[in-house]
Amino acid sequence: MEVINGLNLKDTELRLGLPGAQEEQQQQQVSCVRSNNKRKNNDSKEESAPPPPAKTQIVGWPPVRSNRKNNNKNVSYVKVSMDGAPYLRKIDLKMYKNYPELLKALENMFKFTVGEYSERQGYKGSGFVPTYEDKDGDWMLVGDVPWDMFSSSCQKLRIMKGSEVPPAL
Repeated sequence: MEVINGLNLKDTELRLGLPGAQEEQQQQQVSCVRSNNKRKNNDSKEESAPPPPAKTQIVGWPPVRSNRKNNNKNVSYVKVSMDGAPYLRKIDLKMYKNYPELLKALENMFKFTVGEYSERQGYKGSGFVPTYEDKDGDWMLVGDVPWDMFSSSCQKLRIMKGSEVPPAL
């Protein structure tokens, strides 16, 4: 217990931890309290101060959300936007095995219907066209390339209004 000028400094010390916790437990925790390493007068005795306690890293700090951990390589999240929808979604492409499964999930997610796809005409019979951005930054129609190539190169999905689709797609 440190007493200076009649004041008990231990009672007024700011500590990290719960009130009433034992001192041994608080000694083990990392403390932000500065040690008393002030310059000493020449006439005071030289005392060897004990070395400061080693700082221990708190396990799991800073917190990392489980969906941001890159430990699982079987996950391939992409953002999905739809023209006119006020929100974005994020889906895992590895959950789907082919285009029909993906398109059905997108239809249920955004409450729209996708028309029939043909290689020459694209999507017909719907006001919306699913497109994606590949690793090169090019926008392409969903269904133009084989599924494996699509699922490995897709960066973003966008469901565009049919009237806004450029003729190059």
